[in-house]
Parts: sequence; C-alpha cells; structure tokens
Amino acid sequence: MTTSAQTVSLVKEPERLEWRLQEIPLEPGVYLMRDGSDRIIYIGKSRKLRSRVRSYFRDSQKLSDRIATMVKQVTEIEFIVTDTETEALALEANLIKQHQPYFNVLLKDDKKYPYVCITWSEDYPRIFITRKRQIGKQKDKFYGPYTDSRILREILRLCKRIFPLRQRPQPLFKDRPCLNYDLGRCPGVCQLLVSPEEYRKTVQKVAMVFQGRSQELIDILTEQMHKAAEAENFESAARIRDQIIGLKSLSADQKVSLPDDTVSRDAIALFSDEKLACIQLFQIRAGQLVGRLAFVADAHAEPGAILQRVLEEHYQTADSVEIPTEILVQHELPDGEILADVLTERKGRKVTILNPQRQVKAELIEMVERNAQYELQRTQKFSERNHEAMQDLATILDLPDVPHRIEGYDISHIQGSNAVASQVVFVDGLPAKQHYRHYKIKNPTVTTGHSDDFASLAEVIQRRFRKYIEDPQLQRMGNPDWPNLIMIDGGKGQLSSVVAVLQEMNLLEDLRVVSLAKRREEIFLPGESQPLETDAEQAGVQLLRRLRDEAHRFAVSFHRQQRSDKLKRSRLDEIPGLGHHRQKQLLGHFRSVDYIRQATPAQIAEVPGIGDRLAQEIYNYFHPSSN
Repeated sequence: MTTSAQTVSLVKEPERLEWRLQEIPLEPGVYLMRDGSDRIIYIGKSRKLRSRVRSYFRDSQKLSDRIATMVKQVTEIEFIVTDTETEALALEANLIKQHQPYFNVLLKDDKKYPYVCITWSEDYPRIFITRKRQIGKQKDKFYGPYTDSRILREILRLCKRIFPLRQRPQPLFKDRPCLNYDLGRCPGVCQLLVSPEEYRKTVQKVAMVFQGRSQELIDILTEQMHKAAEAENFESAARIRDQIIGLKSLSADQKVSLPDDTVSRDAIALFSDEKLACIQLFQIRAGQLVGRLAFVADAHAEPGAILQRVLEEHYQTADSVEIPTEILVQHELPDGEILADVLTERKGRKVTILNPQRQVKAELIEMVERNAQYELQRTQKFSERNHEAMQDLATILDLPDVPHRIEGYDISHIQGSNAVASQVVFVDGLPAKQHYRHYKIKNPTVTTGHSDDFASLAEVIQRRFRKYIEDPQLQRMGNPDWPNLIMIDGGKGQLSSVVAVLQEMNLLEDLRVVSLAKRREEIFLPGESQPLETDAEQAGVQLLRRLRDEAHRFAVSFHRQQRSDKLKRSRLDEIPGLGHHRQKQLLGHFRSVDYIRQATPAQIAEVPGIGDRLAQEIYNYFHPSSN
C-alpha cells in the first residue's frame, strides 16, 4: 500500500494520526514508517498490525530514546498485509536488507567487535578482519562479531598457513610471483597462475571454518587424502594431511560436554541492567565450541523479545549450512515457533528452539549467561568513564545536557597544497566511524604556497550544514544527524571564522561551538577573548583532546592519500589524450608509474580503453629517444 508524502510529523497532527491508524487492519503483516523526506526510517512486523503501530503513539508506552526519537520523525505509515506471521517475518527481513532503515537496528554497532569478511563479489575473493559490517555488495559475506580479536587473528593467520591463499593486498612484483608462491602459501593470484574457480574452492574451505563446520571440512579432506593415497599421489595426500592437522589444532582444547556430540547447536543468553543488554551466542558444532559471538542491545524490551530479535538479525545473512539444528535459549521467545518454521524452511531440515530447564543443556545456558554478565560489567565500567567525561564536559561548557553527539573538524595541507578537511563524530563519547566524512577544499584562493585555514574551515562548515538551509522543514533538535557540540581544532581565529559562517546561515543559536588550541590545550568559546580555566588532565578536556587527535589523524591520513595519488598521476597528466579515467585504468593494471615506463606498447595496449595509438604515445613519452 502506498501513500503520498507528508512533511509534518504525525504526533503533531492527532486527527490525521488517528485516521491513519484506523486504516491499518488487525491482520499479520509488515509496517513501514517514513519521515518528511519520504525515506523509510523503520520497518517492523506484527501479528496484529494496528495494535502494534498504535503502541508507538501511546503516551503511557515507555519507549527507548532511539525509538522515541524515531516516532517524532514519522510523517507517514505504510503497511503490507500477509497471510501468516511466518510470511511477515520473511518479508520484514527482505525489506530491511533492501532499505536498511536508520532506526531499524536493534543491535548497537559500536565497532567494538570484529567480523571476518569474504569478498565473494570478486573473482579472487579477499579474506580480512573488519569492524565495519557494511554490505557494499550483496555477494560479500560477514561472519561474527567475535568477542576475542586476538584469537580471531590467530585463526586467520593459521588459515593462511594451512591453505594456499593470497597473502598480500597488492602484488609485490609486476611480472612474477613473490616468495609466498615458491613456499606454497599462495597459488599465484597476482599472476593469474590459478583459475578463479579453483581459488574459490579453496576459499570455500576457509569459509567452512568461520561457519563452524571445521569437523565437516576435516571429514571431506580425510576422504580426499585417502583417494589421493590410493591413486599414489602421495605429494597431494601429504599436503591434505598437513591441512587436516592444522585444522584440528584450531579447535583443540575447546571441548564442551554435551549428551549428543553429533548435533550442531547455538546457545544464546543475555544479562542486562536498566539500559543495556549484553548478549552472548555460543556456536557448538560436534561438541566443540567453534565461535563465541557478542551483541549489545537496548534493554527496554522483554528478554525473550530481545533474544528473538538478535536471532532474527543474526540468521538473516547466514547461509543455510550455518543454521544449527538446535537453538538453546535462555527465555521463551514470543514468536519462537514462527522463527523455527522460517529457519527450518531455509535449512531444509527440522530446526528446534528449546528453553532448557535442567540437566546439561540448562547448565550450558547458565555458562553463556555468566559470560554475558561479565561482558556487561566490562561495558558498564567503560560506559561509566565515558559518561563521567561527558558530564564533566557539560559542566565545563555549561551545557543543559550531556553532549550525545560531538563533531570535530580539522584542516590538513602542506603550504596550501592538497588541502583537505576531516569531520569525525563521537557518539556517547565513542568514535562513530560510520559518520566520519572527508572534504576536499574547493576554495580557489587556497593553492600551493597560499593556505587559509580560516576560509577552509568556514567552507567545510557551510557545506556540512547547508542542507538545513536548503530544506527549512528538516528537523534539527532531536535529529540523530544534528550535533550537540562542535569542536574546531585551533584557537580564536579558527573559531571566529566558523562562528561567522554559522551566523550567516542563522544556525548559531541552535549549535554550540568551541575550539581547542594545541599548545596549552585551551578551550575557547565564541566571543570570549580568554580561554576557559580548565585542567588539561580532567576528564572533559581529555574527551575533547581525544576528539581533536582523532580529527587530526583522519585529516592527515586523507591528505597523505591525496598527495600520494597526485604524485602517481603527476607525470601521467602530461600525456596528451590520457584523461583521469584512463589514468586509473593504467594504474589499476600496472600498479605504479615505474611499471608503465617499463612496459612495451603492446603491453600498454592490453589495458581496457587504451588503443594502439595512445599506447604508442604513452611509450614515446617515457622513451623520447625512440621517437
């Protein structure tokens, strides 16, 4: 069902809200909430759509801060009716994948826990560890999040020793493989000495390790080893034998005592306070603990509802082979039967969800719960330190509330060349890297030999907040994108330039801006000639220092990247007919200007978009004596 876009929040128009709620039926289905820009900001499911949607707008309903902020932005509600609750669950998962609504994440993505990513979208997939789970391409797969990054790195290191995988992100040599190929650790991906099909078979074996299927992989390799031995291919059999030994070492000393070692299980439990719930999920395959995943969620919902949502989100992107046949839960799930039916259909085998009350399985749940309790205690201590720092900062700056979102800005250049700026964001005192932004300075007066940090900062601030001027209906206060505090790296001059541009935009009244000078860690306020009297070591000032240092690091790294790219392309820019796109093609193929210089015209012509004539011109440029 579709509706026309509205710009006024439903909570401000009670009559339209009630009229809209009456349109929603008391049937199972999915509801979609949109904001004033017609963006989908939340997707949910329910067995009774009207009752569930109405609960968001009851004054008596206690909502989390995240959901309360979302409700204030809702201007329109759409719904899709389904025949069954099972269909609603599957449809909700697909719509969330498609639209990725801002407020639709129950789990807090605080970049605390690492994931393993396998880029199946590439001919030769890469395997790496990341703390950003951002699905850039649908075929790429993420496994995790894992609680112990040290153990995870060790597992990945051992995988690269057990299986022949690409060891370097970029080739070391242009026309020959490196030493890893001679040692048998790499199949020669850089020189295409292995076909994409054969290499992907190797990566699929590694993926089985992160899917918790190590024993299944060992069984497959054991059969291959016997076949190789029977065929008297003893070299291959010995190589497979070494892989089996390495795989067995990965799961050593991780035995879990359970009555049936042949059953694959996941055990999930949580421990919460009034704000946060820490969830632990133990993956047990063939009686071995192969993975321990961790999640953090708002604790405003019932424990069973939290566990259900975690399991739904966790299995949304999982392959069918990763879904266990038995899931042990600490609390009864509100829609456990529906979830079990959906997982059974995806796996092709019966999936059972149990809430054990006694004996060995109940003891396992207790063990998982203890781990969740310890994780919550660590999270609380860390959160308390951050909250103390934010409270101290609010006291220093005389803010009405603790600054939930703080943005820091810095400029980086060398005498005006390659001038760039950084925007870093701290949410609740922690870096929120998904909100970081880079800016290339476009001011024509900022050139090599002539820098102007004041004008550069003014330009960046104007570009950052101009959407609030172009769209006056765009909400400011309460908007997750709107900062509670802006920190400028610099002194009174830098601060004055930012204040001036905010005054021109009529935004200064709604924004709090300060600057932090490097020399004495002094905090300046707009219109004040003297810095605030503070101690450089107090918690609030240290929080600003961390923000300032992160803004500086981010700006410098981007500046170095821009400078490096310019150095790479500086000589190529001088070749007539060689535009930016073809330069990228050349560098992507040869990796460096030195390799382009050594190439023959025929080799250069092999690059897509480079014809024989242009290839000859490029060759002649680097070899003027041949003209």
